[in-house]
Amino acid sequence: MAEPLRDMYNPVVLEQLATHLKQVYAPFQTTSFLNRIFDDSWESLALKERIRHITRALGEHLPADYSEAVQLLISLGNDRQKGLFVLFPDFVEVYGQQEEDWELSMQALEHFTKGSSSEFAVRPFLLQHPERMMEQMQRWACSDNEHVRRLASEGCRPRLPWGQVLPMFREDPLPVLRLLELLKKDPSLYVRKSVANNLNDISKDHPQLVLELANRWRGQHAGTDWIVRHGCRGLLRTERAEAYALFEYADLSQSPSRLQHARIDSEPARVTMGESSVLSWQLTITEPMTERVRIEYAIDFVKASGKSSRKKFLLVDHIFSQAETFHRTRTHRWADLTTRKHYPGIHKISLLANGVTLAETEVLLEPLEYYDRLM
Repeated sequence: MAEPLRDMYNPVVLEQLATHLKQVYAPFQTTSFLNRIFDDSWESLALKERIRHITRALGEHLPADYSEAVQLLISLGNDRQKGLFVLFPDFVEVYGQQEEDWELSMQALEHFTKGSSSEFAVRPFLLQHPERMMEQMQRWACSDNEHVRRLASEGCRPRLPWGQVLPMFREDPLPVLRLLELLKKDPSLYVRKSVANNLNDISKDHPQLVLELANRWRGQHAGTDWIVRHGCRGLLRTERAEAYALFEYADLSQSPSRLQHARIDSEPARVTMGESSVLSWQLTITEPMTERVRIEYAIDFVKASGKSSRKKFLLVDHIFSQAETFHRTRTHRWADLTTRKHYPGIHKISLLANGVTLAETEVLLEPLEYYDRLM
């Protein structure tokens, strides 16, 4: 099992950081710094809590003057950020929001994002000064560095995972869309992925607006077409008819005979949380098609309330120029994620093609303690 992300902050990594700081700032108290971090609360802290805990320790052991402190962190060079995730940008977020520090904080965020990412740290600045910060991010969108251009897009995503929600952009995404216009033909896939993810965020609150933009953007540039398709993936998952039509998916509800012999099974059909199921599925495409077919499996996850919430997983997305039969498997792991918690109960699994249900099966998910009681 993979180690929790919070364990990236360990004594070896933080001792190295303390050593580097001592080299550029002689008064730095290494032992006091490490003792402050590894206190009685350390083991109970989650990832983001550990980041903020270390940031506070830095603030207590670096010069009280923010300008001097952040310049010391910059002087370490971006290579020193390896293994520290977003720690240095977090220092700017915590200590650099005063008006007199604005320009230096912008320079620091731009610098640090090249070695980690400032996508979370820019959000408090956006919440306090949205117009001023979006002007800054438009300048970043024109940078010759792909990490800085990505920051422009990623930092203003309305629903950035792990980041503060930006309610003003969920209400009115037009300032974000104006910025994304600057990046819609970006040569970097790293940047284009961020632009697509930003559009996907916006589509959850303003689906029609994103569909209209997708119609305008399509056909201008190969990279832009990729952004549009990836940015509309949420609309396809919700089976929105306009999205299916935009990307030329077949209306299979009107011609069910084109897909036959559909089946999906799970082995085992009863699992414990944290274990995996092997999903076996089969399907026959009976005739050539000129339109796309999107094959997915959907799981109706049991929620704490006992109700269910559906999540789809893509299997195949293709134009089938000839008849074809599939016999394939996919392993699905029933382990908690930062974005999804599992609850015991019967989980329905469906095989879908362009939103049409073709076959179903079930998995019984048992809590760990159920098996512990049997031992």
